[in-house]
Amino acid sequence: MKKWDPFKDTFALRERANRLFEHDASKASDVRTGVWVPAVDIYETDEAFVVKAELPEVTEADVNIVVEDNTLTISGERKSRREGKNYYQIERYSGAFSRSFVLPSTIEKSGIKATLKDGILNVILPRMAEELPKRIEID
Repeated sequence: MKKWDPFKDTFALRERANRLFEHDASKASDVRTGVWVPAVDIYETDEAFVVKAELPEVTEADVNIVVEDNTLTISGERKSRREGKNYYQIERYSGAFSRSFVLPSTIEKSGIKATLKDGILNVILPRMAEELPKRIEID
């Protein structure tokens, strides 16, 4: 008969939990394939929809923004800057990325604007003028 070791069960449970979280992290990025998925926030105002994407160390030249039909696609590449350095650990992903979002049909495509500042891409998707909410005053 073996003596029960409570720490052995605790360590086994912890190891399983660690594997679970590592698996979840792989949905956002995959070091093996060089593909990563930047975090994105999407919200709306009275005048427009706004897409904000985290693109640290990505230049404007390395980002492509395309609106085709009712789909916004943001793609590009974060280039690796590892040459000539002795890394002990690498956790920030590099490589190609792509995100696509279905847009409402009320977007004024000719007025779409994008800016990239401090690693944050802002895409402003204005609503068509006739689709803006109209406030009715009560007489």
